Amino acid sequence: MRIWFNKTFSTINSVFRNIHLAFPVDEVSLICTHTHGNAAAFLAADECHIEPSDLTGFAYLEWCVNFCQQHNIQLFWPGKEAALISQYHDLFLATGTQVLSVADYETLTLLHNKAEFYSQLNPAIAQTMDFIAVNTADEFDLAVADLSKKHERLCVKPAVSVFGLGFRVLDRQRDSISQLLGGIEYQIPLQELRQGMKNTPEFDTLLVMEHLGGHEWSVDCAGRHGELLCAVQRKKPLLAGHGQTIDNNAEIQGMVTRLTEHYQLNGLFNIQFKEGQQGVRLLEINPRPSGGFGMACLSGANLAKIALQSIKGDIVQTPVIQYGLKVTEINTSVIIYS
Repeated sequence: MRIWFNKTFSTINSVFRNIHLAFPVDEVSLICTHTHGNAAAFLAADECHIEPSDLTGFAYLEWCVNFCQQHNIQLFWPGKEAALISQYHDLFLATGTQVLSVADYETLTLLHNKAEFYSQLNPAIAQTMDFIAVNTADEFDLAVADLSKKHERLCVKPAVSVFGLGFRVLDRQRDSISQLLGGIEYQIPLQELRQGMKNTPEFDTLLVMEHLGGHEWSVDCAGRHGELLCAVQRKKPLLAGHGQTIDNNAEIQGMVTRLTEHYQLNGLFNIQFKEGQQGVRLLEINPRPSGGFGMACLSGANLAKIALQSIKGDIVQTPVIQYGLKVTEINTSVIIYS
């Protein structure tokens, strides 16, 4: 089977490595494209090509269809423009290519916007943190006043963001110079943020939320159109640098199962949770493998293998997960090319 991964995050390397561990080269070939030749993903792929950097939207979609036809692609696993591509499976099927979409277009679009996602989620499926979406300084002030009645610490994050970009805890005591000199990260002075809003009468949706100060879980999953095939929970330490633990939290497993079914999730995806004063809360669903995907697969569950077996129609055997295992990652120096 010739499988194509277009431009995506560098963490796809772990997926490539685990597929290679499970399938011989003559059975599965991994084709990778990127907009530059130094892409780290090229190091683990069987075949590499450069894709155009100036194409987006329907122009990129057309290029993808042509690429599949020209390179005899049997399975397309999209990263870039994944939501758009999910609407046009028929175009690829006409060339003999199956497309693996994590969800349908409406769901992928919803997951991208945390304000809409949180608002529409039934708490019987999974509970989210207490939050208010704001677009103006006045709305921000009201949100802070309201949430402060119930929660000691608050935080903010753009409704549309990846990798936690823009996340900050609101600091009511220190100014920015104190934070800078103290090496304090991921915090922002409340009054200075409020002052900055005076220059921006209306801004993109910002979430004002209760701060969840407990443990965080990153759950790497393999699914088949709403059926959870396997999930590996990685419990993160409160202090960085102490490794992660392969966990078996029944409450989290229940939420992951219900979320997978509700959104009809498929392939490889990641769901994150964090503990607050009122219990474990859902942070987000990432419709792609996580940065810690390789650590999850050390548990005894090769999630990439499970996902691909499902796609191929093979029998999927439930793996034995080694709960309690402590895992971490180390950096490795490599030569990209010489």
